[in-house]
Amino acid sequence: MGKTIAGFGEVMLRLCPEGKHRFGQAMPGRLEASFGGGEANVCVSLAMFGADSRYLTALPDNPVAHAFANQIRGIGCDAAHICYRKGGRMGIYYAEHGAALRGSNVVYDRDGSVISLLGPDDYDFESMLSGCGHLHLSGITPALSRNAYLATLKIAQTAVKMGIAVSCDLNFRKKLWNWEAGTDKRALAGRCMSEIVACADIIIGNEEDASDVFGIQSEGSAVESGRINIGGYSEVASKLSKRFPKAKFVAITLRESISADHNNWGGMLFDCGTGKSFFAPLGEDGVYAPYEIRDIVDRFGGGDSFCAGLIYALNDDEICAPETAIRYAVAASALKHTIPGDYNYASKSDVLNLMGGNTSGRVKR
Repeated sequence: MGKTIAGFGEVMLRLCPEGKHRFGQAMPGRLEASFGGGEANVCVSLAMFGADSRYLTALPDNPVAHAFANQIRGIGCDAAHICYRKGGRMGIYYAEHGAALRGSNVVYDRDGSVISLLGPDDYDFESMLSGCGHLHLSGITPALSRNAYLATLKIAQTAVKMGIAVSCDLNFRKKLWNWEAGTDKRALAGRCMSEIVACADIIIGNEEDASDVFGIQSEGSAVESGRINIGGYSEVASKLSKRFPKAKFVAITLRESISADHNNWGGMLFDCGTGKSFFAPLGEDGVYAPYEIRDIVDRFGGGDSFCAGLIYALNDDEICAPETAIRYAVAASALKHTIPGDYNYASKSDVLNLMGGNTSGRVKR
């Protein structure tokens, strides 16, 4: 697998009503507490696959933050380079699971988090990236504040300077990007992410991100109604690769949301060098045939598990071919939909079994 794979971004305390209760039913009362955040989810998943991963962030120096660090350390992720500060706070997100026709909902409470307060000069990025061969970023952390954006840009530029490969998940969040008064959220995201994505060797997004951030669309898709034009995403990826010539690959997750409990799930990997697109999964006839995921347990972190699967596969000598790497990424993220919490606890063998057609869910004895 080679050198360590790092991720930089904000992790939050995640609070959920039990089962699929609504906030109004659950509160006052009991909420389930766990941790989650895009880049942290990627690093944990990489550790579960057996990769050397390192999570980079800034947190308050308090017992809750240290509980998080101890948790990911126990999973096998390096937490030794986390920056702790007196004062500030850990962000929180409240997640309400949808059901049938009712979509899931997220409430953010992350203003004033430590990572949103620290600027690029508050970190020693060269030291934090020492020994790393890959850095993963997303569009979520720069959406928090100007300082968080500048820090994300600085670590991306530092990675390029150090010869470290960079991946970036566009991850547009319409509830964020509020930090420049008077500026449209999409315009702000497009301006800032253009600088960060220019550093990326791998660009990752979903069916909405390219449109929301860069105005690049797939003709014939209507995401809100669950209809996507699969073939149009090769054109989207081609346009992204031309806009960001450093990129070697562009990956797009393909989610058809039939209901909150039933999604069709797949993905595409575009090789910028050859201009060829690889879709997964494929049916016996070699035609794209998405996983039909019914009775979804938890879709939060699904895109992050795709990122982790893709990064892992492209760095693994046995499965690094583009057509295999996209199969691994899609299978890994399909499994995440069956696991509660933000983290994907699927192992490499779990993913390979699904890739091999083991979809029956039978008990292993």
